[in-house]
Amino acid sequence: MVEPGHRKSPHEFLLEMRDVYKSFPGVRALQGVSFSLRPGEVHALVGENGAGKSTLVKILSGVYTRDGGQILIDGQEVHIKDPGQAQSLGVATVYQEFNLVPHLTVKENMFLGRSPTHGQVIKLVDWKALRQKTQEVLRYLDVDVSPDAVIKTLGVAQKQMVEIAKAVSANARIFVFDEPTSALTGKEVESLFKLISRLKARGAGVVYISHRLIELKRIADRVTVLRDGKVVGSLGIQEATSDVVTRMMIGREVTTQFPKCTLNCGEEVLLVKDLVTRSGVRGASLRLRRGEILGLFGLMGSGRTELARAIFGADPIMDGQVVVKGKDATGVKPNHAISMGLGYLPEERRTAGLVLGFCVKDNVTLASLDTVSRGQLIDQRAERKLAQGYVASLGIKTPSVTTTTRLLSGGNQQKVVLAKWMCAGSDIVIFDEPTRGIDVGAKVEVYNLMNDLLSKGAAILMISSDLPEIMGMSDRIAVMREGQIVLEADAHEANQEQVLSAALGLHEDNDADNGKAEER
Repeated sequence: MVEPGHRKSPHEFLLEMRDVYKSFPGVRALQGVSFSLRPGEVHALVGENGAGKSTLVKILSGVYTRDGGQILIDGQEVHIKDPGQAQSLGVATVYQEFNLVPHLTVKENMFLGRSPTHGQVIKLVDWKALRQKTQEVLRYLDVDVSPDAVIKTLGVAQKQMVEIAKAVSANARIFVFDEPTSALTGKEVESLFKLISRLKARGAGVVYISHRLIELKRIADRVTVLRDGKVVGSLGIQEATSDVVTRMMIGREVTTQFPKCTLNCGEEVLLVKDLVTRSGVRGASLRLRRGEILGLFGLMGSGRTELARAIFGADPIMDGQVVVKGKDATGVKPNHAISMGLGYLPEERRTAGLVLGFCVKDNVTLASLDTVSRGQLIDQRAERKLAQGYVASLGIKTPSVTTTTRLLSGGNQQKVVLAKWMCAGSDIVIFDEPTRGIDVGAKVEVYNLMNDLLSKGAAILMISSDLPEIMGMSDRIAVMREGQIVLEADAHEANQEQVLSAALGLHEDNDADNGKAEER
């Protein structure tokens, strides 16, 4: 494999975007944004959801065309009209939301449109060469995924690594990473950072978008902050402390990272007992009470999402019991679960939580159409008024409630999912990675929303890979490993080391070692 980033730029700047403008119906997404990237540099681009980051990189990647301004690569002005042209200019993009064909294999996705061929007259795909090339890239990145695996069978973290491998395989010089670590485990994050270091050493430039400000100190050279479609400022990495960047991003101080409201817990509203599913849950049990957040922590593949889906009725239950408010809910379908007060905010909001082609109001009322219907017809005026109320209360940035949800930023799409379950009157809400891909200001808004739900008598099961989030927002913590709950503790009594050790199975290893020592 030709290692990426091997070509050097003869100019100071590998990439320059000068005074770029872009508008959508009712929204001025970019207002004179300028951005530059040097060879061998990681330039971080940060800002709240809706600040314009994704719009800027989509213009660079050929998804959108700019309304005004210039783009220069190696000092030469270019007019990028489509993604294919961007790739030919050496631009590779890894989006936060996956851009993979689910029914194709890893190797087919990685070289889609670029597959090696053989034959003189009729060009046929050289499947042996395709598999070999794919294996070389995966080995280069230390990714443990089969080239023959079908994308739809992979987990979120594996899909993310395939996206990254796909970009690397194109031998690009300009890499755009949009929230690349949001779905990755610690080991995979380290592999990504090592890759970025190799890209820098070979003269490639990296545009790095992230809401995890702590990452920037490790890999970034410069930071540019966007707010409301404008550049607030650019800083060298030494100046870019978390406090300074946060203040620039949101225009105000964030005094409390985890504004947890502790209430007196009420009656038990959810009981899960010895649950077993085909998807990997193996005898999991938990309890949830009104007014509390039960934080469910575990590593990728531990069975957290599978447990949530089984509770909600999305996955079949082989054995065990689910009791909701004293009534047996084992094996109910999702529509029945919703009628019992359950709401489920899924990990992959774009594919499982929203209908992106629907407008905002249609998504908000999707789980509660009976409240805005008269007989067989939907009362459009009542639906619009109801949706407008949630848009205002949740601060959803949208031109109107009739705007197509696909056009909203990731953070605002997440708020639309939250609005759907609030509109449905759900009082037992499962949040699966609720702040994945959301900026620091929007995270606090989500946490305050959780507090508001609790104050109204709701109960929350919060699944998260973010250990500080689990520790900061939970009343109780449950740790899941290999399909089972292996630890339960009050949040104020637990510590991060204890929780992580349980997730890794280290406490069991220690117990086994101690038992062997006693035998000796």
